[in-house]
This record gives sequence, structure tokens and C-alpha cells, in this order.
Amino acid sequence: MSKETNESGERVSPYSDEELEYFRGIILKKRKEAEQDLNILMDALKESTENSSDESAYSFHMADAGTDAQEREKTYMLYNRTRKFIKYLDDAIERINNKTYGVCKVTGKKISKGRLEAVPHTQISIEAKLKRR
Repeated sequence: MSKETNESGERVSPYSDEELEYFRGIILKKRKEAEQDLNILMDALKESTENSSDESAYSFHMADAGTDAQEREKTYMLYNRTRKFIKYLDDAIERINNKTYGVCKVTGKKISKGRLEAVPHTQISIEAKLKRR
């Protein structure tokens, strides 16, 4: 096994253990915020579903029903997006644990600290992202 790859053949993180712990802190903070958002969205979905079944046919206009359904759909989309974001954050934590965090999966080069601070779950450097456009 070379110094630059782990047992799985993945490139080893260019960041020190202290730096990896710094990134772990950022990720865990974002994950906690996302979990809170997820709970708020879940409550909104539950409330919306309960309210839609409580309305009587005489006091509820079809346009209101359409708007409510649209709002529920939007909330559900946000809920799914937040769940996906949490999965990305969990994957980033796994890369920290495996010491493969901070390596671009396209170029194999170090992802800049600034980029990881802004988007801590990224696996792509700015250089690779700009080439994809």
C-alpha cells in the first residue's frame, strides 16, 4: 500500500487529522441544522395532511384545495432534498473516518480548504466542476 492510497485504492486525504476533525465539526453542525429542518418539514407535512382532511366540502373552495396540494408537494420536495443532503453529509463523515476526505474524485487532487468550508460534502474540486460545465 503506497502512502497516497488506502487499502481500497482510494487516495488518502491531504489533510492532517486535526484538519479532518475541523471539517468533521463543520459537517456535524450542518447535519444538526438539517435534522432540525427535517423535523420542521415533517411537522408541516403532518399538519397539512390533517388540515386537508378536516375541511368540509361546503367551506373549502377547489382553488384552496389546489393551493394546499401544491404547498404539500413543495414541502415534500424540500423534505426529500434535506434527507438527501443529510446522506451527503453522512458520506462525507465516512470519508473523514476512512481518511479519504478532501480528494477530488475527478482529478485526484486536493480540494481547497475554502471550498470544503463552503461545501463540506463536496467530492469535486472547483477545477473539476468548471470543466463539467
